[in-house]
Amino acid sequence: MNIGQLAREAGVPIDTVRYYERQHLLPTAARSAGGYRIFGQQDLRRLRFIRRAKALGFSLEEVAELLALSDRHAQDMGSVRDTARARLADIEQRMVELQRMQAALSQLVDACPGHGALEQCPILAALTEDNA
Repeated sequence: MNIGQLAREAGVPIDTVRYYERQHLLPTAARSAGGYRIFGQQDLRRLRFIRRAKALGFSLEEVAELLALSDRHAQDMGSVRDTARARLADIEQRMVELQRMQAALSQLVDACPGHGALEQCPILAALTEDNA
């Protein structure tokens, strides 16, 4: 299949395919006599793997690690679990931080009457406080 077909079936833009190829997440594609990239089902499976891993929040570096582990079928799955556990811990930490930010911003929004002079705006005051 050509790059357009691969991108369409994997649900990604063509530029993403090229980028992943440059980043060595996808192997360099074979070329037709006309110089067009030729991809197979293994490339499609790999591209879908990358897309799904990215959707779960894995960085490209972590995706590369997972792909390397995936390519070594005889290896124990503990390494994959450790990588996923680290990603989960990072997501949980970000959620705690986002909840803290939500609570703080919610308090500021609730404190703002939404009318009046800007110099009395509690949101701007909180953002410009020296001890914040």
